[in-house]
Amino acid sequence: MLLLYGSAKMKNKSKNPERQKAKCTGVLAPLEILQAPNILQKKKFLTGLVTYALMTYALLCFGCRKTLTSQTPVERLPAISADDFVSVATQIVREGLADDDPLIRVNAIEVVATTKRIRLMPKVQRLLIKDKFAPVRFAAALAVGDFQYSLAKNSVRGLLEDENQNVRIAALYALSRLGSAESLEPLRKAIISSDQTVRANTALLLGKSGDTSTLTRQCLWWTLRREDSGDKVRFQTAEAIAMLGDERIYPKLWTMLISAYADDRVMGIKAMGALGTLRARDTLITMLDDDIVEVRLAAAEQLGMLKDTSGAPVVLDVFNRNLAAGLDKQGLERLNVRTALAIGRIGTPSLTRFLPRFLRDESKFVRIAAAMAVFQCSMKN
Repeated sequence: MLLLYGSAKMKNKSKNPERQKAKCTGVLAPLEILQAPNILQKKKFLTGLVTYALMTYALLCFGCRKTLTSQTPVERLPAISADDFVSVATQIVREGLADDDPLIRVNAIEVVATTKRIRLMPKVQRLLIKDKFAPVRFAAALAVGDFQYSLAKNSVRGLLEDENQNVRIAALYALSRLGSAESLEPLRKAIISSDQTVRANTALLLGKSGDTSTLTRQCLWWTLRREDSGDKVRFQTAEAIAMLGDERIYPKLWTMLISAYADDRVMGIKAMGALGTLRARDTLITMLDDDIVEVRLAAAEQLGMLKDTSGAPVVLDVFNRNLAAGLDKQGLERLNVRTALAIGRIGTPSLTRFLPRFLRDESKFVRIAAAMAVFQCSMKN
């Protein structure tokens, strides 16, 4: 799931003793960015827009440099009327696609793909071909596949020779979605890689492929049980299995939800949303009472995706109880991103009235999350 902002491990020990029982270590947030030349430093990135970023598909496990400037002075952003929501959101995403920061470009690409902004896909295609950062090419290839944008098929084929293996497997995924069924076999084979990043990303792509064949399911379960699969691989593989509707994964997802670490719980919530069964939905409702506001908002977002608005009061609490008070800049940015994402999924008038403030936020990440929310709400009407 989209926004990529740097974060340390969330201050996230739960006060609930039941959740202290399952302690998981070293979870990667849904969106760490690819290792590539000139990358200065590894970081974790909280997505769904999580702990995610906007990235609902969570570009996994890539080492990443520090982000470039992601703030724009508030005074540069005009007031927004209700009639202008979609046009302002479109402009935000268009600017994001051309931003100097590759993380901003990645998030903007995710918005285009998730909300079916067909007029912006030619810009995504150009990034697919020309962008020098592997995470951006990876995201662009996924967008082509998710969108099934056939005009970019030849461009995607060119990525089969990319220097980065993560980008190559993203190209295989895109081609499979564009009708090249033979691309699934080399994609499945990539999951045996000794590289944990490649293995985790392959699991992600197999889940997104929608291929419920016995071979793909066996491949994922084998990966989940491998002793040399790290946490990032196991967590992403569990979500991939959930994407394919295999209810046998429920107990594994439950252990993620009772982890002592909020990052783990957020990833479990995202996977429960992907599973989408009645039992998964009921379990998500229990997470609305979590001690950590970002976890509660993640649950509200996933419930909204399942057309359940019971998380709306959790989102309203952010404003009515001023839960942003006392947060540092990074914490406020993360809270605002998560709140905007939840509003987009739930889409009730009581929540959408708060979107203008996020469209004017000084953080580019928050504005992109708000843009996604605007598009999602417009698609409900």
